[in-house]
Amino acid sequence: MSNLLLEKIEYKIEETKSGTWRRYLYTSGASFHEFKSHKMLLGLPLVHFTYGKCPETGRRIIAKGIIAIGRLACGFIAIGHASMGLIAIGQLAIGVLFGLGQASSGVLAIGQFAIGAYLALGQFAIGYAAMGQFALGKYVIAQLGTGESVWSIGHSNRQAIEFFKTIPIIRLFIP
Repeated sequence: MSNLLLEKIEYKIEETKSGTWRRYLYTSGASFHEFKSHKMLLGLPLVHFTYGKCPETGRRIIAKGIIAIGRLACGFIAIGHASMGLIAIGQLAIGVLFGLGQASSGVLAIGQFAIGAYLALGQFAIGYAAMGQFALGKYVIAQLGTGESVWSIGHSNRQAIEFFKTIPIIRLFIP
């Protein structure tokens, strides 16, 4: 088997009206795909999608765009196993405004382990307002919680209840 890192790679390039696809099929059956839209905004492609390992480097390419989708993604809206952006969705989601993932952060964070500047929802939640099985914050709803105003199995705090009633989506669940 030849070393692809030392050879010139012949991609299958496909131009569409939306953007450019760059593809490569390894002899093992694995594949590499990359799409970049023609439309640009703030110097970034509107959409950047990556899949597989780049045959030139043997590494994954970070998807960078307004909408970035890939194993590693960075953009205004980022979707990937490890993602970072204003809105991030992924196993590890580092969002400025919103993070959704197994481990997530943002002003609003939802995940198994969530750190939210304002609201965190998760099994382990840390934030100004935190809801979870285990939670830490100023206002807390948890099975086991720590904070200034805690509503938990063994403790009902009126301030916590009133605070959470002010959050529209939470009102659906609090009588």
